[in-house]
Amino acid sequence: MSVAPSESPQPLVRVRLAVVDDAEAMRTIYNHEVENHTTTLDLVPRTLEAQQDWIAQRSGAFSAVVAQLDDDDQEHGREHGTVVGFASLSPYRERAAYSTTVENSVYVSRAHGGRGIGRAMMDHLIEVARDSGFHSMIARIEASGEASLALHRACGFELVGIERQVGRKHRRWLDMAVMQLML
Repeated sequence: MSVAPSESPQPLVRVRLAVVDDAEAMRTIYNHEVENHTTTLDLVPRTLEAQQDWIAQRSGAFSAVVAQLDDDDQEHGREHGTVVGFASLSPYRERAAYSTTVENSVYVSRAHGGRGIGRAMMDHLIEVARDSGFHSMIARIEASGEASLALHRACGFELVGIERQVGRKHRRWLDMAVMQLML
């Protein structure tokens, strides 16, 4: 899937399956969020090996995808362009009765926000979830994360609840917004 970000002459964004060679770019994006923001409630940055394992464990409907700028970034040794975001579907809960529900995660490099990259990945994830026969998709978003909340609303998600003060990061209590899309 390719999409032209809102104000061209930007390079096209392509969404494709993540491969182990994407681990460093994905880790860089994720660790920036871990260390500086509340986009994730993870407190410990990922090692390269942990990110490689995370990618290797993903398959089928639960594969990870990356958003890549088709910029022929040969000078940085990237054959396929610059990875500027990643997303995945994960099982919602372990118990079998939850198997028709899936949870999504989306991360976009802060330097590339607001260009439709998150939307391109979300559209891809929703299509994969529908094609895989899932009935419901859940997003758990730190409640002050307006960009993520807006992205999910634009994709048809509805707020179904707020979990109050369920996390603590950067010396403050955090609420989680639970959003749901019926597929």
